[in-house]
Amino acid sequence: MRVLVATQEGLHPFDDRGVARPLQLAGRAVTGLAPRGPELWAAVDGSELWYATGDEWNHVADLPGLRIASIAATDTDVFAGSAEARLFRVVGDRLEPVAAFDRADGRSAWYTPWGEPPETRSHSEWDDDLYVNVHVGGIQRTDDRGEHWTPTIDIDADVHQVATAEGFVLAACASGLAVSEDRGGTWIIRADGLEAPYSRAVTVCGDVVLVSASRGPRGGRSAVYRGALASGGFERCRDGLPEWFDDNIDSSCLDALPDGSFAAFGTSDGQLFGSRDAGSSWIELASGLPAVRHVLVLP
Repeated sequence: MRVLVATQEGLHPFDDRGVARPLQLAGRAVTGLAPRGPELWAAVDGSELWYATGDEWNHVADLPGLRIASIAATDTDVFAGSAEARLFRVVGDRLEPVAAFDRADGRSAWYTPWGEPPETRSHSEWDDDLYVNVHVGGIQRTDDRGEHWTPTIDIDADVHQVATAEGFVLAACASGLAVSEDRGGTWIIRADGLEAPYSRAVTVCGDVVLVSASRGPRGGRSAVYRGALASGGFERCRDGLPEWFDDNIDSSCLDALPDGSFAAFGTSDGQLFGSRDAGSSWIELASGLPAVRHVLVLP
C-alpha cells in the first residue's frame, strides 16, 4: 500500500507505517493526483500534466496560461480542470477543451467571493457519471463523456470537494456535508456534531464518511470528523490527533481506501496522519514535510 503526498517540492511516497520511499518529481510543485489503473497522473508546476507507470514519469502536455486545479481519470478519459472554470480532455499529447462544459447551464452565474474567476476544483466518478465541482459554481454531471452537462446542487452551496460512493454523491460545502442519493437530483445537509460546519474535504472509508471542517476559509478549530455513510451526525476524530488544527485540512488532502482498511490526511504545516480503523484512531506517519497539497491512498 502507498500513501502519496503531493507538495511544492515533489511527490513523497510512504507506506502505511510512515516509511518513506524515494522522492519523485523532486524540486517540482505537484498539486494534483489521480490514479487510472496502473497509471498515476499528476499536475506539475502549475500547468503541466504528467503520468507514470511505476516510478517512471513522463510529460504529457502543457496548459499555457492556465493552472491545472484538478484531474479526473476515468476508464475512458483523463480530464484536467483548471483556473477560469475550464475542463480539458487528454487527446494524445495535448489537452483539448471540453466545448460542452464551456456552454454549461448557469455558467454565467459562477463566481468567487473575492472577485477572481472560479476554478474547476474537484471531480468524482460513479459508474458512467462524472461529477465536476466548480468553485464557486456547484457541481455539474455528465453521463456521456462530457457531451452534455446537468447542474445539480445549488451554486451558492459553495462546494469545496465532491466525492462518490455506491448510491451516494457527497459534497463538502460551506454549510456542512451535502448528500444526494439520487445522483445529484436532490440534496440534504448533514452538520450535526460538527464544531463548525465549513467543510473542505470528504472521503469514504468503508461504511464511514470522513470530513474535514473548520470555522471558515482561514481555518480555526479545524478537525477531521467521522460519521456513518448512510445517515446521522458526526463525531470529532481525537485519538492520536491534536485537539485542533489551526489551518484547514484542505480539499484533496484527506483520502481513504474504499474498503475501509486505511485513511490518511495531510496538513499545511507538513504533517501526515494515518488510520487503520476508519478514523477511530490515528498515528502520525510523517512530519516536517512541505505544505501538503494532495494526499492519495493506493492499495
